[in-house]
Amino acid sequence: MTVADIPDVDIRHGKINSSVESNGTNEKLEISKLRQALPQICAVSAKNLLLLTFGSTLGFPTILLPALQRDDSDIFVTREEITWISSINLFMVPLGCLISGPISHHLGRKRTMLIANIPFITAWVIFYFAKSSPFIFLALALTGLTGGLCEAPVLTYVAEVTQPHLRGMLSATSSMAVIIGVFSQLLIGSLVDWRTVALINLTYPAMCFTALCFMPESPYWLTGKDRLKEAEKALCWLRGWVKPSYITEELKTVYEVSKRSINGDEKKESWWKIFGKRTFISPFILVTLAFFVSAFGGAATLQTFAVFIFASMEAPLDKYTATVFLGLAELIGTAVCVVIIHFSGKRIISFVSIGGTGLCFLTCAIYDCLNKFEYIDAHIYTWVPTTLLISSAFFSHMGIRLLPWILCGEIFPAKGRSTATGAAACTSYIFASIINKIFLYMVDLMYLWGTFLFYAFVNIFGFVAIYYLLPETEGRTLKEIEDHYAGIENLNNKPTKEVSKFKEKWAVSNPALVADDLESKL
Repeated sequence: MTVADIPDVDIRHGKINSSVESNGTNEKLEISKLRQALPQICAVSAKNLLLLTFGSTLGFPTILLPALQRDDSDIFVTREEITWISSINLFMVPLGCLISGPISHHLGRKRTMLIANIPFITAWVIFYFAKSSPFIFLALALTGLTGGLCEAPVLTYVAEVTQPHLRGMLSATSSMAVIIGVFSQLLIGSLVDWRTVALINLTYPAMCFTALCFMPESPYWLTGKDRLKEAEKALCWLRGWVKPSYITEELKTVYEVSKRSINGDEKKESWWKIFGKRTFISPFILVTLAFFVSAFGGAATLQTFAVFIFASMEAPLDKYTATVFLGLAELIGTAVCVVIIHFSGKRIISFVSIGGTGLCFLTCAIYDCLNKFEYIDAHIYTWVPTTLLISSAFFSHMGIRLLPWILCGEIFPAKGRSTATGAAACTSYIFASIINKIFLYMVDLMYLWGTFLFYAFVNIFGFVAIYYLLPETEGRTLKEIEDHYAGIENLNNKPTKEVSKFKEKWAVSNPALVADDLESKL
């Protein structure tokens, strides 16, 4: 049974009206773009506070590692323990990702995000009172596990509360929030000791918990649980604090999409069969490839071992100051991505990002090789590798570091989206944990210039692969994206300006997710 088969039944009784009258007449008020966008921005911003909290846990090892290696450190660590401290949190994230989808599906996006703040607070308390390396390992493992738990709800929440013309830009702010969290650690860590930083970090999850309490649950999750009255209120809030008459048609479509995801559109099939279809396999390959290039392309280790790398390259400024500039470059790159992705599309910005990152690491490799064999006077050109490394941080965060996270929320089919995004996010942290764990061993074996050369080759490979595999999803509805992977249409190019304007007007009264009117047989 569809919503259309349930005419004029009050939503308070679990059904949706086919029409809602206001003052005795059917009407749909004109809502300004700002009013439409503001509540969606608020909802995404509250969710981003959780990502800022997670970002602070990712940036914390950057200031923790050099502090533990100092002669006057109050906690003794070995070289092997250092490699684990740089990666153990990332190793734990995939475990959280695997349970992220089912928990998010059962408890809801909002409630899962609320609960995630509790272990974050616990971890910062453990950091502050840590007396030996096992306490450090425990706190890092807890932050990694909780970070993985956040993946499915935060990624699906963005897709399910935003409209198509806002989704790309607001999705990009997710990675920006993580980078702000990382940068906050680099900045504060250059001013105070790491225990004080841990104490300051307690404020992030506290703010996040408070903000999320005022945000609505995903209307898609609510309709999937037959909580239609709450779904109506959520949509009214998200579309500009409007009356129910404004979102009636959208609520119908939300209901149909949710029920189709659950019931398989009158075709019963096992939940796991969706992962054997082309509409899942092709997007998963693309996201996994993007995560691989993002991690093994050098950006992950550059962030974690920034202090070590700048010291090894004999940066002309203090290594901690250089690290702050590195974090600032990451933040600026992310901001640039957020601002221009709506206009440039994902393909162009990805090519510039991967190409720029690869060129920076290739030049750094050549410089370090010439320096090691004494073909140049390093004291004269020390600014060159420092500038290139900071530039690589800018280029990587302008595109490839954000691209797979944006894609996660929009290229997987509606059915199984939570589980798919959680599983895809696993690959990111597996790759990042591996490259961080082996970084010091790579430098011992290949020297720094050989390691940078490896990063450059990964970026070259990534450039070619992304060119052939990445469709242009910017400005497209989720239905169009799913149709692309089903082979129904092709999205190689960004929509024309006229089409984009039409879609933007269409998005005013239509949902973020769109029901597919064709049952995929792939």
